[in-house]
Amino acid sequence: MEHITLLLAIVIVTALVFDFTNGFHDTANAMATTISTGALKPKTAVAMSAVLNLVGAFLSVEVAKTISGGLINEQGIQTEVIFAALVGAILWNLFTWLLGLPSSSSHALFGGLIGATLMSVGTSGVNGGVVVTKVLLPALAAPLVAGLAAMLATRLTYRIGRNTDEKATAKGYRAGQIASAGLVSLAHGTNDAQKTMGVITLALVTGGVLAPGSNPPLWVIVSAGVAIALGTYLGGWRIIRTMGKGLTDLRPQQGFAAQTSAATVILASSHLGFSLSTTQSCSGAVMGAGLGRKGGVVRWSTATRMFIAWGLTLPAAGLVAAGAEFLTGQGPWGVAVTAALLVALSAVIWIASRRQPVDHTNVNEADVDEADEPEGVVTAAIAAVTPPPVGGPASEIAATIPAPDPGTGPGEPTAEPARTATV
Repeated sequence: MEHITLLLAIVIVTALVFDFTNGFHDTANAMATTISTGALKPKTAVAMSAVLNLVGAFLSVEVAKTISGGLINEQGIQTEVIFAALVGAILWNLFTWLLGLPSSSSHALFGGLIGATLMSVGTSGVNGGVVVTKVLLPALAAPLVAGLAAMLATRLTYRIGRNTDEKATAKGYRAGQIASAGLVSLAHGTNDAQKTMGVITLALVTGGVLAPGSNPPLWVIVSAGVAIALGTYLGGWRIIRTMGKGLTDLRPQQGFAAQTSAATVILASSHLGFSLSTTQSCSGAVMGAGLGRKGGVVRWSTATRMFIAWGLTLPAAGLVAAGAEFLTGQGPWGVAVTAALLVALSAVIWIASRRQPVDHTNVNEADVDEADEPEGVVTAAIAAVTPPPVGGPASEIAATIPAPDPGTGPGEPTAEPARTATV
């Protein structure tokens, strides 16, 4: 610790700030379903998620080693590059939080590291093979795998419970939702907290404090775990509202299946050292669960906005980080200007968010009513071949059939049935 310079200390603090934004940005991954269905009260949900994120940070360091010793070449990288990368990641996180878009904090960090490194030393500083195998391929596979698993799990859940009374099993599914949400939070800690550990470890290596290839020191693990837990407790209510009110209709059975599937994918990737996006995994699982129930509807307009945000994250964070690296490369005054710009822009975004504040008291109030969005082609095709829960209660089957509006005549549109919890 005695060899840490002022610049290195600034980088470490900035990395912990990013970890904090990662926490409140991704709270929705674990808790949006649980909050929207009423299984847990909002403040209780985020408190539980915060504790489990902290615990998860201590379970593995495989992802941290991927970032600190694999994504970019440590040789020739200056500490200023890490600082510039974090600036790009933080600003993208805050911007998408302001818009309520559940983008990937992981890809914001990766984009920042890649953009800053390319500006600093060129393509020789980036390990293209690692980027493809441990970043891009998992980004494509994770939502598909989680979505397929959730769809199959939803069908299995309905089949197992086809002869049971829905009201009698409500408490059981509520407990299952809470348990699966806790598992997602634990998985999030094992994956996302490690990314900040890897960045701090990389900064310590570039600063000459640690030898290349070193594991994160204990104080790095503890500080990263605490930072992401505090951010999670803050809530990230704007993104919880988006994920909890706009993507699809979920019942407790589907919420349980979605969260369990997402947690399984995240924990498996952490064990293998794949630094995937928990946001993409959870969102894919939610859509898969929506498609797994007869009559389920995925609102593809909301999903499309999410896909666009995912696609822009890597290049947008990379461009901002490259600009920050250009400034920091000018010397100490450039570092000071970059830090000042980071603080100023963060303050502007926070002030803008206060115009329409979202917190635990109004998180379940939708900004835009998307309940009337028409069923998409994909949803209609999958729903058409999905059998209803045979032998289940009449209320379950009837819920999938639109009731005719008394005020309409033959051939006119029918009224849509009342919706349950939406995610």
